[in-house]
Amino acid sequence: MTQSYTEFAAVYDELMTDIPYDAYVELLDEAAGGIAGKRLLDIGCGTGLLSVKLAKQGAQVTGIDLSADMLAIAEKRARALSLPVQFIEQPMQQLTGFSGYDIAVIAIDSLNYLADKEDVQSTFRHIYASLAVGGALVFDVHSTYKTDVIFMEGPFTFDDGRIAYIWETEEGEQPHSVDSELAFFIQQDNGLYSRFDEVHSQRTFEVHDYVEMLTEAGFSMERIFADWEDEPPHEESERIFFQVRK
Repeated sequence: MTQSYTEFAAVYDELMTDIPYDAYVELLDEAAGGIAGKRLLDIGCGTGLLSVKLAKQGAQVTGIDLSADMLAIAEKRARALSLPVQFIEQPMQQLTGFSGYDIAVIAIDSLNYLADKEDVQSTFRHIYASLAVGGALVFDVHSTYKTDVIFMEGPFTFDDGRIAYIWETEEGEQPHSVDSELAFFIQQDNGLYSRFDEVHSQRTFEVHDYVEMLTEAGFSMERIFADWEDEPPHEESERIFFQVRK
């Protein structure tokens, strides 16, 4: 994520309206045995959409993100709702200063922005150290089918009358990686459109690679499922979920 990031953050929420965040709240509530009163790390929290939903349910939420622009929006959102969410600017692979948390989440393929396996492993180790014994980690990632097949079907377009984009994708240099170039067109108050561009790179791994990395970090596997359903992944699954425990 590069230039014009402040503007991108401002329209981010409108582009994420199809994400079932309420379903994520249910997943975390189940994994934690009830999130009310529990200490929760929302890693890669972005503009805080999930963070505030979790805080509304009584969780003690700390949101972590690398983007100051995203966190500024998240903080404003939490203040407007009088929710005591703490937001901290920090890369997930260098997560430090946390301990005794009951549950952690890396939602909506945020982990896929780490291109190096060593960074993914480091993230898992730091999260493990941040959790209390019995604490859970829940996260989702792109499947290799999505990076290798679905993303290669681009370009993709979107236009809701106020926001439009052209999203071009190509295979990245590393296995199961994708490089994306997005041109956004945002309608201004005068009716004219402003353009800004984004470059994104994501990478995923095979399910067995994630299992190996999680096990190496010390986690015990609880369940692996796909596409928001309580069913195991299959060859055309697009989003893979993991629930593990310390």
